[in-house]
Amino acid sequence: MSTNKSIALLNEMAIFAKVVETGSFSEAARQLGATPSATSRAIARLEKALGTQLLQRTTRKLRLSESGEEIHARCRDMLNAAQAVLSVSGAFDAEPQGQVRVSVPKAVGHALIHPHMPDFLAAHPKVDVLLRLEDRYMDLIDDQVDLAIRITDQPPPGLMGRRLMRIDHLLCATPQYLQRHGMPDHPRALKEHDCIYLGESPADARWRFRRQGKSVNVEVRGRYAANHTGVRLDATLRHLGIASLPYFIARPRLEEGSLVQVLPQWSFRTRYCGELWALYPATRHLPPRLSAFVQFLAQRLAQEPALAPGAKPAP
Repeated sequence: MSTNKSIALLNEMAIFAKVVETGSFSEAARQLGATPSATSRAIARLEKALGTQLLQRTTRKLRLSESGEEIHARCRDMLNAAQAVLSVSGAFDAEPQGQVRVSVPKAVGHALIHPHMPDFLAAHPKVDVLLRLEDRYMDLIDDQVDLAIRITDQPPPGLMGRRLMRIDHLLCATPQYLQRHGMPDHPRALKEHDCIYLGESPADARWRFRRQGKSVNVEVRGRYAANHTGVRLDATLRHLGIASLPYFIARPRLEEGSLVQVLPQWSFRTRYCGELWALYPATRHLPPRLSAFVQFLAQRLAQEPALAPGAKPAP
């Protein structure tokens, strides 16, 4: 039997299974919202298409023929499979529940994601969250994570996602350090300063700047480098030099005046600048727990203040 023909008979197969289940054309018709005659005609069409008698009819009851026994078992399996499909699809409309496993860079996870988790957990009592704070690239399948929060220009092939916010970096120092060593007036002047940089690779000591379409690259040096944002922040507050910091980390200190932005008229570019995305495997149906988590983050992080270009340093 061709696929098209079998699909056309799915309704008749379901009616046949209901007739056998109820043991009566009239009862099956009642449960299906049809008439007994329409139900009888459906069975007749199925028998004609299959070329075999399915039911032996008597005045008191129905009895399956030998071929009807085998065919009924297959029809019952078909209905069970259909019910399983409905159960799965229904799960996508259900209340969010289960665990959300999230890969996130350390600084972003600690400063931007973690502070909002009490509110998320309170709003979704059936959802658990596992935050994996790691700066290394994590594969969603191999590392068994549901969601990756990354800085990228656009979702990589095979992934889709939602933009959360803009990540900017800037240079900062304390007023005390700048009072002793002076405020640089050009990126090249940084060569005369102690600079606190990431230190994971030689490229981390090559700082890149842009202003009005002009690019400047500067090889900086310093006595202290650290691959932890919190450590670089603390080192800066201890007047050890000019540090590269994410704006979301430096902002509270800038607002209180314990840090001052250095070279604010220049755009400071690093490989950690860009759009922050919540990424997940390409799918038309995102599980409710992930959908709720992504929507929550998008709403909260959209409220994060952005770095104002050309901001003036504190006096």
